[in-house]
Amino acid sequence: MTELTHFDAQGQAHMVDVGAKPNTHRIAIAEGFITMQAATLDIIAAGTAKKGDVLGIARIAGIMAAKKTSELIPLCHPIALTKVAVDFELLPEKSAVRCEVRTETVGPTGVEMEALTAVQVALLTIYDMCKAVDKAMTINDVILLIKQGGKSASAISK
Repeated sequence: MTELTHFDAQGQAHMVDVGAKPNTHRIAIAEGFITMQAATLDIIAAGTAKKGDVLGIARIAGIMAAKKTSELIPLCHPIALTKVAVDFELLPEKSAVRCEVRTETVGPTGVEMEALTAVQVALLTIYDMCKAVDKAMTINDVILLIKQGGKSASAISK
């Protein structure tokens, strides 16, 4: 295991210097799930939630969250995103919605924090829009699936 990079030699928090790292095309894909009552999933699928198009609004929230990640995570670099794609899959057999986010940039640091943040906020938005009918929803299994570009590129195994 390597050392934590967000601490200097004295143990003080700092933003990692990425100035000497080469710009590369970087991709991250993350996923997460929100489980709910079957009736709640039916409302989402039918598009009859009182607050509107649940998945459409959650998609926009996820994109906005990816763009704001460096404002939410203290030592995260602000980066120029070149792509954010938020996709949902309804899973009736699990009474759940799966969210997958792909983020991309060309730069000296990765986009995994943006992908993970976008998944969480998109799922929280679904929770917010449906909590009037289902307060027992749970967000779970948020994970980074793929990180490409840079020297630590990898596919993460579940």
